[in-house]
Amino acid sequence: MPLSEAKKKSNKKWNDANLKERYDYINLTVPKGDKEVWQAYAARRGESLNAFIRRAVMRQLEVDRGSTPEEDSAAAGAEKE
Repeated sequence: MPLSEAKKKSNKKWNDANLKERYDYINLTVPKGDKEVWQAYAARRGESLNAFIRRAVMRQLEVDRGSTPEEDSAAAGAEKE
């Protein structure tokens, strides 16, 4: 179901006020066709392409490091003290 104009305006207002402060952006270039394959896979799992990519990267970080990124971040904070 399409969003109403009021909802679009509300979403844009929140995005303008919050996204730049709360999130970093990463541009990702992939071979033609990969984006559609990834989007379809994510949709079958009930998630956005962004959520799928983020989950996949976070999981690989856990495998490679043997710890979660959150644990790494907490350890880095403790080292600064």
